[in-house]
This record gives sequence, C-alpha cells and structure tokens, in this order.
Amino acid sequence: METRSTTLLVIGGGPGGYVAAIRAAQLGIATTLIEGEKLGGTCLNVGCIPSKALIHAAGEFDKVCRYGADSALGIQVQSPRIDLAQMVRWKDGIVEKLTGGVAALLKKNGVQVVRGWARIVDGKTAEVAAGAGQEAVRIVCDHLLLATGSLPVALAALPFGGKVISSTDALAPQALPRRLLVVGAGYIGLELGTVYRKLGSEVSVVEAQDRVLPAYDEDLAKPVAVSLRRLGVQLHPGCTVAGWSASGDAVRIRDAQGAESMLPADQVLVAVGRRPRTEGWGMESLMLDMNGRAVRIDDQCRTSMRQVWAIGDVTGEPMLAHRAMAQGAMVAEIIAGKRRHFSPAAIPAVCFTDPEIVVVGRTPQDAAQAGLDCIHAMFPFAANGRALTLDSPSGFVRVVARRDNHLIAGWQAVGTGVSELATAFSHAIEMGARLEDVAGTIHAHPTLGEAVQEAALRALGQALHV
Repeated sequence: METRSTTLLVIGGGPGGYVAAIRAAQLGIATTLIEGEKLGGTCLNVGCIPSKALIHAAGEFDKVCRYGADSALGIQVQSPRIDLAQMVRWKDGIVEKLTGGVAALLKKNGVQVVRGWARIVDGKTAEVAAGAGQEAVRIVCDHLLLATGSLPVALAALPFGGKVISSTDALAPQALPRRLLVVGAGYIGLELGTVYRKLGSEVSVVEAQDRVLPAYDEDLAKPVAVSLRRLGVQLHPGCTVAGWSASGDAVRIRDAQGAESMLPADQVLVAVGRRPRTEGWGMESLMLDMNGRAVRIDDQCRTSMRQVWAIGDVTGEPMLAHRAMAQGAMVAEIIAGKRRHFSPAAIPAVCFTDPEIVVVGRTPQDAAQAGLDCIHAMFPFAANGRALTLDSPSGFVRVVARRDNHLIAGWQAVGTGVSELATAFSHAIEMGARLEDVAGTIHAHPTLGEAVQEAALRALGQALHV
C-alpha cells in the first residue's frame, strides 16, 4: 500500500469539501481530497442542480400545455408533447459541465484528488482501497476535514427498492409513472412531485403534519398549497403510510384518528428528509461528540478531536450547500492562520416550489418567540407591475424589523422567481440595514425587487402602491 502525506485531508468532494480544498490550496496548504462517487456531491449530481433543471423543464412544458387551452395571453399551441429521454440528457449535460468544472478547478489549484471510498484509521490517517487502475493508498495528514454529506431517510414501511424510489432516483426517470405517491410534503417532496405532475403523472402527497411545508410559516405555505390544488395534486395532510396493499398496486395510509384507506400508486417517492452520512467509513473510531446522528462542531467547525474538522450536512441542519461552502472556506482560512468564526447574521433558505419561497432571518413568529418587539409589513405582488406582466400576481414580500431602531431582522417572500431576491435579503441583514436604508434606495422599475422597497416603506407607514 502506497503512503502519502498532506497537510489537509478532505473527505468528501461535495460543495463544502471541494470549496474547502480549493481555498486551502489557494492559501498554500498542501491539500488532498478523497471522493468515492462524483465530484460535486449530492448538490451537483443528484440534488440542487439536476432538480432545478427538471423544475425548469417541467415548468416550460406546463406553460406550453396551458397555452394550448384558453390562454389569457392569446398564445395558442397545439398538442405539445415531452421527450423525456432528451430532457434527462439535457439535465445530465448541465451536471457534467459543472462537475467537470469542479475537477478542473481542483487541478488548477493543485489539489490532489484521490478517487475511492475513504476509511478512517485514526484522526490523522485514512485509507482508500484499490480501485480501477489505482492501488490502495494510505494518506497521513495534519488536519482532517469531514465533509461526507447526507443520505435520504428511508421508511420501514416503504423501504427503497423496486417501486419505492428516493429523490436521487426521481431525478433520472426512464418513464413517467401514471400514478405517483409522494411521502413527505417538505420542499424536496413538493419540488419533485410538482415536476412529475407538470409532466403528466397523477400525483398524491401524504404528509404527517397538518399542512404542506410544515417547516415554513403558514402564510408562505398557503400559495403553494393553492398552486398544488390548481395543478390537480391530491393532498393528504395529517396522514401516515403503513405499507403496500395486499395487491401491491396501492399504499395504505392512516389518518390522525387511525382510520385506514388506500391510495392507488404505480410508484412511491419517499422524501421525508435526509440524515448525516456518518456510518460505513470508520468515523465511529474517532469517538467524536455527536448531536444525535450529526457531528457536533463549534463556531469554527472544530470537532471534539483536535485538528479534526467537520462541515456541511454531516453536522446536521440546516443542510444547505451554501452553508457548507461558507464553512469549508472558513476552515481553510483558519488552518492557514487567519482568524475566522462562523457567525452569519442569517442563512438564506429557498424552496423551489411553484411558487417559490425565500426565508432569510426571522419570521414574525420567530421574532415573537425570541422575545423581540418587531414590526412587519407585507407587499403583495398583485400590486407589482412586473409580476403582472409576468402573469404571476400571487405571493408577496414581507419584512420583519425591530420596532425600536428599525434594524431589519428578517425577510420572506413567496411568488414566481423570488429565489433571486435571496441575495438582496441576505445583504440587508448581513450589512445591518434598517428599514430606512431599503426604503431610501432607488429600485429599478419595473422589477419584482420593487416589492422589497415597498415592503420597507409600508413598515414605515409610507406605503405608495398599496
């Protein structure tokens, strides 16, 4: 077995791992990265990027189909159809372009990439078994960074396999099921369920909580629920799944009172969450402090073992690629001798449903629970000229600010294309903006972003367009 040495060893080539490796190499740190699957991790390969590609393609197809009916825009299209194989090839092409770019960036910056599955020997050593064209290698390091990501959570009543698929499987359909049952009305289940419905499948969604998107406040979730019903998605809140029927063509569900019924299904997508990938690669030998199934870290991403670091999904919620990237860059800079702490004022969360949802910072409910005396105001897209020209008048922008000094504590939005407002929201909070700062900034007209200014004006009692 070959033995190599490095200053920093990164296990996992997802967004957190590859960013950490690139930044460390830029800072002159000898860096090696181990990846067992494809560079880019879940996000680039079977998560953020491919799902958004399919969401866009399905949305375009749905739009064309609606133009074939009674279009208010006067556009008429006859008999649209979908080439599923070509759609998947297009999606795969985007993924390959981005993952190839990651590989090129790692090489350009001098990061040594080892392909294969790492196994931890101790806090300074990992081994990779021999693979195709590669002998087994042992890597000794000064600093060990764990960036192993997460895995879909399975259900005992509906284990993955056969007609039961995970979000990973759902992103590479070879054919569309006539009837798809989605278990879980969180953002993953609703994003993918909406894709399949817009492409033509009959879709039912089962959720244990009493409404869709239970992690988001109800005002934000309501427009999504309305859209789902408009699309013909059947919602079953307050229900759990109990397994397949005896005939194997339906799933048994139970309501809150225990009454059982059947939902016909040709395929089931289980999307009830993700869990940190902490098993199967020897991490338990380190005996790190844990928060449940996640690795416990401090505000510098240090674990309980000296010079062993952890970032991203393996450290628990929020499981967001941009959080992992920020943590990875920070760890690299700390190792290089810089003074850094992970203390963002807010981390944006985006739900790419139809319509989209953005949450940055505190909601009115969060502020009240924290004991903050806040004011909040909402500006509806029904009063926004750009939203009307996009034929997307539903939704709103909401701002939350302290009553005493008007310091902005949070932003939320729901509507078409609001994911692009996340940057403005994050900037305002991170830079300590007050309502007057946003209200006094000239916003381009006509844009959706005007709703940001209008929400701030309304919170100040100076509303102009509502």
